[in-house]
Amino acid sequence: MPETDLMQGFPASPETQVTLANWRTTPFSRWAFHHVREIVASADIPNDPGAVSGLLEAPGGLDRLTLDDGVSFADFLANTDTDGIVVLRRGQLVFESYANGMDAFTPHILMSVSKSLLGLISGILIEDGSLDPSALVTSYVPEVAGTAYKGATVRHLLDMRAGVAFDEDYLATSGPIIEYRKAQNWNPLEPGERPSDLRSFFATMTDADGAHEGSFHYVSPNTDLLGWVIERASGKRYADLISEKLWRPMGAERSAYITVDRFGAPRCAGGFCATVRDLARVGQLLVEGGRGVVPAGWIDDLIAGGDAAAWAAGDFADLFGGAPMRYRSKWYVEDGAAPLLFGYGVHGQNLYVDRENEIVVAKVSSQALPVDEERNALTIRSVKAIIVALAGG
Repeated sequence: MPETDLMQGFPASPETQVTLANWRTTPFSRWAFHHVREIVASADIPNDPGAVSGLLEAPGGLDRLTLDDGVSFADFLANTDTDGIVVLRRGQLVFESYANGMDAFTPHILMSVSKSLLGLISGILIEDGSLDPSALVTSYVPEVAGTAYKGATVRHLLDMRAGVAFDEDYLATSGPIIEYRKAQNWNPLEPGERPSDLRSFFATMTDADGAHEGSFHYVSPNTDLLGWVIERASGKRYADLISEKLWRPMGAERSAYITVDRFGAPRCAGGFCATVRDLARVGQLLVEGGRGVVPAGWIDDLIAGGDAAAWAAGDFADLFGGAPMRYRSKWYVEDGAAPLLFGYGVHGQNLYVDRENEIVVAKVSSQALPVDEERNALTIRSVKAIIVALAGG
């Protein structure tokens, strides 16, 4: 079913309606992923219309790019269910494309690339002394003292090295991850079921999975908990904070928004929605050393920090083709002569940053599977081909 057939008519026919029960499944996601605030409650993240960072256009001919196995650039976009892509080279817009009802001004959900944005906010607060990465999580949120987070530090949450048991099985139909989704307002309640909320969900996370500061263990609730820590440390709502500290000063072209639970707690782990151009502006901010918005030292640490051994022993060691990788402060980095820094989200959300060659690739998608290793591999190959094609220019 094409996106143009979804949610048409007044009311739409039952088979074309996008609901809280189906919005993350295909084909409904083709409409839902850029209409999230019509399905889930959200908080606005204003930009500053008077201080937009302009994007000069300098087309780079990428539409003629062909991969080494003969796959065309158009095939790459189609085969990875791309809803929107923006490529920047030295801050200039060299390629932009949209599909499935998207355009340059349409916010799209970023899924776990949302985590990477929280990583930048963390660096800003650490730099100004509002947040201590070595402090215990319970010093900010004593409500989790009776859970497996006891003894964990802010740094453990940042690097996904908290020894907390949680199975991040996106295809599960029951269990803790389903209760987590209901708590965050992403799944409907069953008939007669009492409503929950994101912050009370942490009380259920009492089982440990090894010691803190062990191997990389991907647990999305870690990031939502860190969002709670940040709100306590700053005394501000997360949506207001990210507007003040990142979205306005970086020159975002459009307001963003983030999904919230029934009490207004933000879904920091995956609910951020923004235009692809503004996502690319985040990448450009990193290329330019933070421009005084994000501390330059924090960006350097994203690339140089992290524990390669913890990554190799962790959950995602094979996800990116076994490449030499590290994870630092909610960002992935692939080591190499020109390290590739990136944010990654389910269903094909990506932000790639090559600081050395000054190239940014922002891509949002509506892939059917949450984690599709074949499409993920095609995306990485294509991004590397883009870098090779543009690096000499």
